[in-house]
Amino acid sequence: MVTKGQTLPPERDAIIGWTARIGAVTAEALAYRHDISVASARARLLGAERARLLTRHRPLTGQPALYTITPTGRRTFGLVGLEPCRVSASSALHSIVCAEVAAGLERCYPDHRVLGERELRRDERECGRPLASATVGIARAGGPMLHRPDLVLRPTRPADGLPVAVEVELTVKAPRRLAGICTAWARCRCVAGVLYLVPPEVEQAVRRAVEAARASERIAVVPLEALPSLRPVKPAGRS
Repeated sequence: MVTKGQTLPPERDAIIGWTARIGAVTAEALAYRHDISVASARARLLGAERARLLTRHRPLTGQPALYTITPTGRRTFGLVGLEPCRVSASSALHSIVCAEVAAGLERCYPDHRVLGERELRRDERECGRPLASATVGIARAGGPMLHRPDLVLRPTRPADGLPVAVEVELTVKAPRRLAGICTAWARCRCVAGVLYLVPPEVEQAVRRAVEAARASERIAVVPLEALPSLRPVKPAGRS
């Protein structure tokens, strides 16, 4: 456990910060992000777990464990306003792939920063306006109803342009719902564009939705395996 006044290793500081931003991470994603072995990444995550900075979840058999920041971790690092990440059997595979996508994007675009949905939600709440979210309707309170992307690829320097919204689509949504989201992204002017990362079994459904929304100039559909860090997405099994 971390005690008051204790100095933490710089690599642990980076791990905790990245975990908080993305929401949940894996040893495999961390290994690719830092160009280290999976065994070394797992040891660092387990060390943070022993210090009660992270907690480990493994709801799916045959899939990597997920690590999320604890209340102690948030207090230790002064991470205010970030909502806790809840891992369940139904959301675990998506979280696993998002962590790998985040690592892959950071390696491919070193002049950009990758934000998770929770960090975006916090920043938009503090700013009072959408920063990388699409308006899909009007909420009961009268304000905009927002659809937030899974990740945001934001230039390190604001002068370099608008962020790119990143959607990790692992399952086929109802056609009308997906077309509605694509239409909202086509109208969104706070992002430079949208990147949909999809496995083969989802690609055609997303492409049809993009076509129905006439959003091909704003939305790019890319196979997941195009990112060098991505392993083939295996069917999930509950533990």
